[in-house]
Amino acid sequence: MVANSTGAGYHQRVKIILRVVAGLSLVAAFAGRTAGAAWDTFPDTWVATDALGRVVPTHAEVGPPRTDRTLGLFYFLWHGAHIQGGPYDVTQILAQDPDAMSKPDSPLWGPLHAPHHWGESLFGYYLTQDEGVLRKHAQMLSDAGVDVVIFDVTNQITYPEDYRALLRVWSEVRAAGNPTPQVAFLTPFWDPARVVRQLWRDLYQPGLFRDLWFRWEGRPLILADPALLLERTGNDQQDSPVPLPPGQTLGQTFTTDRPFEGVGGRFPTWNTSGAGMTLTLFRDGPTGELLHRQRAENVRDNEWRMLKLPAPLPPGTYYLEASESQGRIGWWSHSADVLPGSTSFTNRQPGAGDRTLRLLTTDDESRALRDFFTFRKPQPDYFQGPTGPDQWSWLEIHPQHVFTNAAGLKEQMAVGVAQNAVGRRLGAMSEPGARGRSFHRGATDPRPGAVRWGLNFAEQWERALAEDPRFVFVTGWNEWIAGRFAEFNGVRLPVMFVDQFDQEHSRDLEPMRGGHGDDYYYQFVGFVRRYKGARPVPPITPSPIRVEGRFDDWQSVAPEFRDTLGDPVRRRHRGWDPAVTYENQTGRNDLEAAKVSFSATHLWLYVRCREALTPATDTNWMTAWLDVDGNATNGWLGYDFRLNAKRPEPNRATTERWSGAGWTTVATVEFRSAGNELEIEVPWERLGFTEPPRQFDFKWTDNCESAGDWTDFTLNGDAAPNDRFNYRARLRP
Repeated sequence: MVANSTGAGYHQRVKIILRVVAGLSLVAAFAGRTAGAAWDTFPDTWVATDALGRVVPTHAEVGPPRTDRTLGLFYFLWHGAHIQGGPYDVTQILAQDPDAMSKPDSPLWGPLHAPHHWGESLFGYYLTQDEGVLRKHAQMLSDAGVDVVIFDVTNQITYPEDYRALLRVWSEVRAAGNPTPQVAFLTPFWDPARVVRQLWRDLYQPGLFRDLWFRWEGRPLILADPALLLERTGNDQQDSPVPLPPGQTLGQTFTTDRPFEGVGGRFPTWNTSGAGMTLTLFRDGPTGELLHRQRAENVRDNEWRMLKLPAPLPPGTYYLEASESQGRIGWWSHSADVLPGSTSFTNRQPGAGDRTLRLLTTDDESRALRDFFTFRKPQPDYFQGPTGPDQWSWLEIHPQHVFTNAAGLKEQMAVGVAQNAVGRRLGAMSEPGARGRSFHRGATDPRPGAVRWGLNFAEQWERALAEDPRFVFVTGWNEWIAGRFAEFNGVRLPVMFVDQFDQEHSRDLEPMRGGHGDDYYYQFVGFVRRYKGARPVPPITPSPIRVEGRFDDWQSVAPEFRDTLGDPVRRRHRGWDPAVTYENQTGRNDLEAAKVSFSATHLWLYVRCREALTPATDTNWMTAWLDVDGNATNGWLGYDFRLNAKRPEPNRATTERWSGAGWTTVATVEFRSAGNELEIEVPWERLGFTEPPRQFDFKWTDNCESAGDWTDFTLNGDAAPNDRFNYRARLRP
């Protein structure tokens, strides 16, 4: 633990920390879970109930932390990189014109291929480089238990300015003592070489932001097929698919002046499944020395399949042969001689023209890359599952496959909010039958409001929890946009959106404005805890308190309930529309930590900020919220009482009870503030108790109240703990 070395109260905080380290039960019970974080807020001990009444599970339900389980989340950097007007919000467009999907020329739509939002984030139509949003993302994802965000760079664009902005801001968050997730990249599935090399040259080789690199098996993780990183030469010209009948062979000689590690061709299957063959490499020609042989199974139509060598082979002349066909398969070829100094063969007899050929040659940079990264080959297919070890999925239909490593261990599975799959084929989210948020048990749930419950997400999580792999990759956090198309994967419609479409057919967990709000965020938190476990909350170690503004008597009270440092809301950045600037300067007092003490007759609350408190005459100043009955369905957002929202005279604060229609004052109680600390006293009888309850939930806020709903705790001022979370004070074991 470290203390902030600036601002009022520094020496007192150091004394408190030293006494905690000396042996208070807090340390044993709150054993550090967040690696690398100097200021552990213990977010896995926080409690929450979402707007649907679902209670986030705690240690009692999920057991202790499991440090051998890791959670990754798909994260998108492209907000602002592809602006072509707008924002064009599909949900709003369809509200204006329900028939717009049949009107490609409607002025409501943006240009063909232009990004369209499926809905609006709680933070607006923001750009990736908005620092206020980046800081909030770091906080929310860390609170949820996310270990790594995996950036989408599958479209051959790395977004360097955007990921550098995020890494810079998240480094600042870490420098303040807070945790953040680490980062990795999902690269193009079939052609990752250029993107991987660019990431290497721009980020990894210079050693930028090292502490944010996510490591797997001791090295930085990158999702890329290492066999496709090598320099490629050969022939990709084709004009005829030559069949490979059973019992026959097709071949091609080639000459290389560089060492190579793999060789292959492009093979048609005429849209059939289950095709296979054997690839064999000989020295010189068909009668030369047999060097290596490998079976290729489940070849997809027009797929490049490679014979991977156990060790590089030197320059020379070689012969690649396809034989032992299974199903319908062939070899794409060209009728002309397009590969200099080479010859095609059929049944080991030379013929005209050349076959497609891809040769993977080695170079210094590719060797450096393979020594530096831990590679996992990404599987793009939603249906097929792994075709070998050390592959990872990013999205699959239920029931998802388990992906194993080279040792045969259950290493990874995908969990998705929704899937752009129609039946057993890749489809567009806007097509009828796509697997949206309400899709489960083989069909879309037709009940009103089903979209809010995350039924698809829950079904996928239950599958992953049953298999319990070492790593779960969740899609996703903040995709939000998709291009407008007229055709996709052989289907043509007037208007099509492939990856995102509307609230039902979208896969973002980030809270939205309206709609399902933050329902998916807390559902996500609950499943992460079931996967990774959670720490217990120790009971309160009380001490008698005199409310006099000295605070020394709080030093022996434990535990200390902590909040994120440096997180009062301060935001100013242009939005997607250049005419819109998102600005919020409600951040004021930076809440740092709180404590609770009690006696048979009184409850005492304490809160500390990082710097001296602003004047008590400020609006919405330093308010405590109490849920004393543990029932989130009554009160205001579950809170039965609020303290210090009003101060009718110096050192006197109101205790107010929610009446169902508003807040009613039930008592005026003592409070004191000095420097960066505040304490308040209230008799139990004023809270409706004749003796202390077993436990209650609480939070502190400063300058949050604006809209008068849950969004205030996320969008304004500062809340401790963050967002909809509460601390739980256990007064008795």
